[in-house]
Amino acid sequence: MEDNKLTGETQMLDTTKVDQVEVNIDEIFGMPGAESIMLPEDGKEPEKANSMFSKENIDTTFLDNPATTSESKKEAAEKKAEVDETIAELDGLIAQEEDAGNKGRPKVDKSGLAELAVKMIEEGTLVPFDDDKPLEEYTTKDFRELFEANFEERENAIRESTPREFFNSLPEELQYAAKYVADGGQDLKGLFRTLAHVEEIRQLDPTDENDHAEIARQYLYATGFGTAEEIESEIQDWEDLDRLAQKANQFKPKLDRMQEEIIARQLAEQEQKKEQQAHQAKAYTDNVFNTLSVGELGGVKLDKKIQSLLYSGLVQPNYPSISGKPTNLFGHLIEKYQFVEPRHDLIAEALWLLADPEGYKGKVREQGSKAATEKVVRQLKTEESRKLASSSIEEDEKRRTASPQRTTQRTISRQTNMFKRSF
Repeated sequence: MEDNKLTGETQMLDTTKVDQVEVNIDEIFGMPGAESIMLPEDGKEPEKANSMFSKENIDTTFLDNPATTSESKKEAAEKKAEVDETIAELDGLIAQEEDAGNKGRPKVDKSGLAELAVKMIEEGTLVPFDDDKPLEEYTTKDFRELFEANFEERENAIRESTPREFFNSLPEELQYAAKYVADGGQDLKGLFRTLAHVEEIRQLDPTDENDHAEIARQYLYATGFGTAEEIESEIQDWEDLDRLAQKANQFKPKLDRMQEEIIARQLAEQEQKKEQQAHQAKAYTDNVFNTLSVGELGGVKLDKKIQSLLYSGLVQPNYPSISGKPTNLFGHLIEKYQFVEPRHDLIAEALWLLADPEGYKGKVREQGSKAATEKVVRQLKTEESRKLASSSIEEDEKRRTASPQRTTQRTISRQTNMFKRSF
């Protein structure tokens, strides 16, 4: 039945409750803020709420009329040209004044500038400096600085007021959405579904007999009257007693307030989540700072350079991420060595450390102890070999000292001369 298309939806929305807040560190340190967007502070209910479903209530002519946009751009360009021309004229006067001073000529008359400045200040179009120097004593450079400061102040004021003016010009539903996004909300589909339902309820007309039953039905569901059968039976009884129109007029204001409370509660929950995220972010940065400020990590001394690297690498989202959001150095390196420049040995080692810190450190210590033992063994063997070689040399020296070497004289054997004659 078409009249029952909203049945039960109000009750579901009305009982929405946030019991747990999940904090995403990348969201906390990466998402741009929108603190300049604020809800109206007067708290007054408009005489007739704008509807996001009624196009005639939303002025979109500036989107359909290119001339309007071009005219605005043309006007802004003309104002900028006027400012540039004024500054250029002042620069020319400054150049003339400096040239006259260098060549001993009479100084440039600045009375016209002083009179213009006084007139503009009286009209409220020029804001003077907060010093005690009278305008009559201003140099041309002083006037240039004054006009330039006022131009910059005006531009800043326009830049700051534009977001609020734009926000106030939005329909109420989009103001809710802007506030929701400003507080970090991401479930825009759910929000617009809720806003659409609230708008449909608000458009029900208690003076239209075709809406009487739906008004009563939505109110009974929102107040938890009973089951669907009980609600339909009650509506039928009121209709039989010719009291349905009376009930619709009685329930409609209350139903509208209940719908507004649904939106307000959803925004309040998101604002609370934003505050909790801010608290979590502060706690995170404080914990990182306190951890590194000791100057030691896992028994290893940290110098100032490493401390700074680790701190900024954990709390500053200075790197792009494959998710489209900025991330810190830690997240950047995880993505880099997983996908961009694969180093799965480093990733596996990091995972081991994170999954089992004590086990990983124990293995590192064991490996270091084994390497140290092998080094000691090598040193001992080297020393033993050196001692053995030294001992052998000493033994040989002792033997040579104990038994002196005899000197051997070269001799020849006596031979018989076979040619010698015997007599």
